[in-house]
Amino acid sequence: MAGIKDKVAVIGMGCTKFGERWDCGLEDLLTEAITECCQDAAIDFQDIDAFWFGTFTNSTFGGLPFSQIMKPHYKPVTRIENLCATGSDTFRNACYAVASGAYDVVMAVGAEKLKDSGSSGLELLQPHSDRTTPEPTAPARFALLAPAYAEKYQVEMDYLKKIMAKIAWKNYKNGSLNPKAQFRFQVPIDVILQSPMVAWPLGIHDCSGVSDGAACAIICRAEDVHKYACKNPMYVKGLSIAAGFGWGEKHQGYDYTTAWESVYAAQAAYKEAGITNPREQISFAEVHDCFTITELVIYEDLGLSPRGGGVKDVEEGFFELEGKLPVNPDGGLKSFGHPIGATGLRMLYECYQQFKGEAGERQIERPRLALTHNLGGQPSSCVVSVCLVGSEKD
Repeated sequence: MAGIKDKVAVIGMGCTKFGERWDCGLEDLLTEAITECCQDAAIDFQDIDAFWFGTFTNSTFGGLPFSQIMKPHYKPVTRIENLCATGSDTFRNACYAVASGAYDVVMAVGAEKLKDSGSSGLELLQPHSDRTTPEPTAPARFALLAPAYAEKYQVEMDYLKKIMAKIAWKNYKNGSLNPKAQFRFQVPIDVILQSPMVAWPLGIHDCSGVSDGAACAIICRAEDVHKYACKNPMYVKGLSIAAGFGWGEKHQGYDYTTAWESVYAAQAAYKEAGITNPREQISFAEVHDCFTITELVIYEDLGLSPRGGGVKDVEEGFFELEGKLPVNPDGGLKSFGHPIGATGLRMLYECYQQFKGEAGERQIERPRLALTHNLGGQPSSCVVSVCLVGSEKD
């Protein structure tokens, strides 16, 4: 596999404020993100060769919602949907198009309007017609990770719940420093522990919110960066996606302490980027903290913590903003919510801001390599996208 390392670069990005954007339609969110992105790259929108548009719930088929709203004058628009990994898969497809030589400069954009959907959670897939498909909610499915993890690694449940609360506390704290986050406040650990239960042991503060938002990136070939005004390009080091085949639900050996798709996607991305020790080599990470227990398991699936060692790392502050390997410095899904098509690109936006030194109070000192992890589906059968990006070419 030839890989994509240092073949493409991000030369502009934009991101809306996430939240309950009742004052905006999809067109407003797209305009907000794209305007910032084009201004950042100093590129006229009509000079972009092609577009990849990621959205999950929009009812209009194909790329027409984007084309009709933004009017890119008969340019190619490809719609991407890959569950909650839609945002970063949109980015992946756009990067490959540039690396192939098919286009010189392209845009990856993701957007979602969930607060106008008429429901309070994510849109669910339809069950099989014979009604044999189990229909537990997302919190119920991911809640299974916690007792399984506690049993496997001999962790008391009360202690594990405190560790999960500390993960939520960390992400709230980071989000309070981010002007584009949905929730810009800190929540004490004792309040998190006393929050109403959603699916035991997950309380409200263990679960990510629902929001509206959009984010986008302009991508060109690495050797063409000099043609544009960008002073701080972000170079793609590795892209990988793994789609599960349902092994977890069908095999008695699955123990609900991992998402194998995260493991395999990370291994492929690390190989492509030349990463042999992610815990030491990665400067910071943005991971899919749909639930606090998910973030804990992700640490170990990505090799950021040893198996069973994530609890100790959380206790010692290893993943906090001031720690050795900050995770979710922008506040994560916990602070942003999860407008599906936008989330993966929002993660990359934080990487871009950090590399430019424009992350404000949450700025990490001299970041060089970052990882984003975007998960869609359920722990036992999901789609996981892992992106590795850097501030410099090797």
